[in-house]
Amino acid sequence: MAKRQSIEIPGIKHSHPIPNASRIGPFLASGSIFGNDPATGKIPPGIEAQCSLLFQNVRRIVEAAGGSTENVLKISFYVRDRSLREQINKEWLAMFPDEHSRPARHTFQAQDLAEGTLISCDIMAVFT
Repeated sequence: MAKRQSIEIPGIKHSHPIPNASRIGPFLASGSIFGNDPATGKIPPGIEAQCSLLFQNVRRIVEAAGGSTENVLKISFYVRDRSLREQINKEWLAMFPDEHSRPARHTFQAQDLAEGTLISCDIMAVFT
């Protein structure tokens, strides 16, 4: 069996002793991914900025693991308000324009996100 590898991205590191993602062989699972700015480590106000940065952070994580967004199998989103899905759709279509090749997706409403955080996600990816 392949050895587990922790994936860490400067600027978006967790405050707890948890890697951004973990990979064993062809499989990658992330912890929570937020829309924080890797230059500052802070989460900006507003769903547009948070959602854009969140998708950029997804890309950073899969690329650091040796892949691309084509390897993403599923994304689960957690939003403070379900109306925020419209902003997810905008970024989703930009990252995954081919309607015949998109990851599975589920969106959950999460009232317990940290103050100021409007969205987070976690991903599963498979590398071939």
